[in-house]
Amino acid sequence: MPSIADDADLPAYTMGRAAELIGVTPAFLRTLDGTGLIEPERSAGGHRRYSRHQLDLAARVRILLDQGFLLAAAVRVVTLEDRLAAAHRRIHELGGTLGPGEDATIPMQVRREVEEHRL
Repeated sequence: MPSIADDADLPAYTMGRAAELIGVTPAFLRTLDGTGLIEPERSAGGHRRYSRHQLDLAARVRILLDQGFLLAAAVRVVTLEDRLAAAHRRIHELGGTLGPGEDATIPMQVRREVEEHRL
């Protein structure tokens, strides 16, 4: 049984720690919050709390921006990748399989760059 520490959706990181972990500024995270890509939970005091999943999305956007994508395009790409990966997880949960070329994984080069930023 997975522990709470394994929960990628647990809002465990403050804005400052989240920014530090993925090598961005707090302003960058606020910008992504404004796009709707990530919607952090709020502590009782109103402070943003981010999950590992949200940080993975933010790191992926940062990579795309570094490659020359505009913010809106990068957010759209990451949103679609995330939705596709979720759909494929659901297919597997329901007992389905994916054929060759139907995998939702990110291309190997980009995956390595994302994993470098992973927690």
